[in-house]
Amino acid sequence: MEHILNRRTATILAYTRIHKPGMTPCGLAYAVHFAISRDGRVYESLNQNYGILFAPADITENNTIDTKSLKNPYIFPLIEGGWGIAAIRTQETGEPDSNHRILIWKTKDFMTFTQLDPLSIGNEAAHALHVHIEDDGYSFAWKSDSGCYETLLPTLPGTALEVKPTVWHEEKEAEMLPGLPEDAIPGNSVMINASLADKLTLYWGELSHCATHMPDSVIAHCAKDIESIAAIATYTDGSTAPQQVDWDMSTVDFTKPGDYVVHGVLHGNRYRFPLTHGTGDPVIVPWAGKYYLLFTNDKMNDVEFYAREADSPEELFAPGIENHLILPYDELKGHIQTFWAPEFHIVGGEPYIFFAISGKIWGPQCHVMHLRHGGSFIDQESWEEPKRLVRADGSPLAASGITLDMTVIKAGGHTYAVWSYRNGFNDSFDTGSMLYIAALNEDRPWMLASEPRLLSRPTLSWENTEGTINNEGPHSFVTEDCVYLSYSGGAANSYTYAVGLLTANPQDDLSNPANWHKSLTPVLHYQSVAGEYGPGHNSFFRDDLGNLWIAFHGEVSYESRERCAGIRRVHFDVDGRPRFNLSANRDVNLALRNVSIHVTVK
Repeated sequence: MEHILNRRTATILAYTRIHKPGMTPCGLAYAVHFAISRDGRVYESLNQNYGILFAPADITENNTIDTKSLKNPYIFPLIEGGWGIAAIRTQETGEPDSNHRILIWKTKDFMTFTQLDPLSIGNEAAHALHVHIEDDGYSFAWKSDSGCYETLLPTLPGTALEVKPTVWHEEKEAEMLPGLPEDAIPGNSVMINASLADKLTLYWGELSHCATHMPDSVIAHCAKDIESIAAIATYTDGSTAPQQVDWDMSTVDFTKPGDYVVHGVLHGNRYRFPLTHGTGDPVIVPWAGKYYLLFTNDKMNDVEFYAREADSPEELFAPGIENHLILPYDELKGHIQTFWAPEFHIVGGEPYIFFAISGKIWGPQCHVMHLRHGGSFIDQESWEEPKRLVRADGSPLAASGITLDMTVIKAGGHTYAVWSYRNGFNDSFDTGSMLYIAALNEDRPWMLASEPRLLSRPTLSWENTEGTINNEGPHSFVTEDCVYLSYSGGAANSYTYAVGLLTANPQDDLSNPANWHKSLTPVLHYQSVAGEYGPGHNSFFRDDLGNLWIAFHGEVSYESRERCAGIRRVHFDVDGRPRFNLSANRDVNLALRNVSIHVTVK
């Protein structure tokens, strides 16, 4: 083993996976996966054996999405340093693609990637692919039914020269070793530095609590002086986070000066999935000294909105807690169906809930309702009549189709709305659900302040797998230097649901889609945390320590279609990147949760 650990190089493998109905659909199996080997035989998958690069779809003349997959991923060095990744594009099911293209990405580190324009390769489907550096550029060679061909790209990105016949040179492909990741269909592999392999294992892997730090001693005059002391947890990448401590102060007499030893236990994440059943789109609301829970009520066929009230987030899930009706079914008012995705936001200093609702004819549309001054969150009479969202000129948000899942972003002194729009739902002209953004009128938050612009469309195969074509459920949090906007793709009540991420500079004009960057890889998926399938339609909130938490719904198995609520802490790694997959047992290691401190009472 020592000779393996002392190696200065490692191997990175590109592969796809075997399609397994009900477990690994085509759009997820036929994606570029990566794995690391220290000995060239046993490989450790990155990203929990979930794909990292996904085939982009075509947009048809009818403005619909033609889903694609890929096969035969191939890693090759770049002339300027770094690596390229190429793959043969296919139909979603893996059958040959009539457009016959090769997909190409560039990367410096296998952590972030740039997607380049695809390479057209003529009139025949390719079955195998090699890429090599030549004196005058990059040689792309492939096999087809009629023979072997190649073309040269002087640069990447660049324009290909003529396609010509060539001689196929067999390469030693990665063998079907017992040490390959589960269900792997190997492409090729290349050598990388062992130090890069270490970074990739941390970047795409799971972090864990590995040490706990406390001050050696403290001077205290009362219990509050101790209760406010948090532990510092260190994680396997060197990052840290404060952890609340539950202190046992039964040994301390604050009326008697002296020295004491006080023991405590790290509170950690007490939320165990599933927290609730039949509660989609959960939102935790800190408001006016209380915490509230909003959700889509699947148990009542998504009819009526209810809210829970408690003194802490954990108490929102206590047995027997009451659900308070805040928006009832009402035929006369057109409040009949699709009571979807309620979200609480402060706009212009006033409290509002944004949501979607339909009348007798199915077709959810975005609405907002205002909490009356001095009103109670859990009293339906305290909420004013809902207003439908409109554009700045008073016209409907959309002339046709459905609108839903509106959220609010505050950044750079401005307020924006993001929502999901879909036209032609479930017919041959279905556009898929897309994210739109616009400035929001703070004085009249049922009105936009700028024209809607397309922010994101579900073109990647993880977003549009098995006929579900979704970009929905946006929600954001803002740090000093970044706006993070999460959204969900895949099926909202299935294991394929996953969370994607868009980022932007908070000082930029967020209503301009050009100022946003869309990650190619989802940040949360059904392989992220054991026992949680299809996590998505999430929201964020902060606790009293300032820790950021993510609330989401998911399933308890591949087969389940009952949406259940879950919560966990969002951890910021050593590079400041948010991690959404820190399970409770890795957030606080049970073996490291007991702490003590020397207390001097004066």
